[in-house]
Amino acid sequence: MKMRAITGDQLKGGGYAALPDGDGPHPGVVVIHEAYGLNENIKEITRRFAENGYAALAIDLFTDRNRAICMTRYMAGMLIGSVDRAGISDLKAGLTHLAGMPEVDSQRIGAIGFCMGGGFAVAWACTDDRLKAIAPFYAANPRPIDAVKRSCPVVGSYPEKDFSASAGRALDEALGKYGIDHDIKIYPGARHSFFNDRGRAYDKAAADDSWARVMSFFGNHLGND
Repeated sequence: MKMRAITGDQLKGGGYAALPDGDGPHPGVVVIHEAYGLNENIKEITRRFAENGYAALAIDLFTDRNRAICMTRYMAGMLIGSVDRAGISDLKAGLTHLAGMPEVDSQRIGAIGFCMGGGFAVAWACTDDRLKAIAPFYAANPRPIDAVKRSCPVVGSYPEKDFSASAGRALDEALGKYGIDHDIKIYPGARHSFFNDRGRAYDKAAADDSWARVMSFFGNHLGND
């Protein structure tokens, strides 16, 4: 497995890449952080994808920027529910960068996101057909929800004891309405950020099960090596 820092000269905001061993081409995954930024938890998730045969790129939405201003813009976009909110252009540029790596199969790229990042993933999937599958965790939905009729397949994970549980149920219903392949699960007793093993809300059973579901779903839609 190879790790690579992506600098601001290469990609606006920078990022962190982890690549599997071998020349590939490998399927790719864009990793989108929550409000805590590109921290060690997100880097670890990026490496886990590489260990499972995916070329993964975590986008840094905060570096070299005023974090407070960024968060104001991102939260406004989330509350409005726009599918073309601030930050989406950075994610699209990140996908372009990932797809251009010689180790990556540009036709097999997905995305995973957590909280704010999960909301980004759902909104982004409504506007970019280069994405072949997404995995939102405890994410808000775009508005109107019918925007997801343009989405790629979705594997979503939501904690029961969280505001996002209702969003998960609404997403499940909308994706079913439009015949989009999906696997949405609400985890009983789990709380927000249950996937973060460095946080107080970490739920190992929910985290392990959701990761297995993501691996299976991405394996079906992106393939793996």
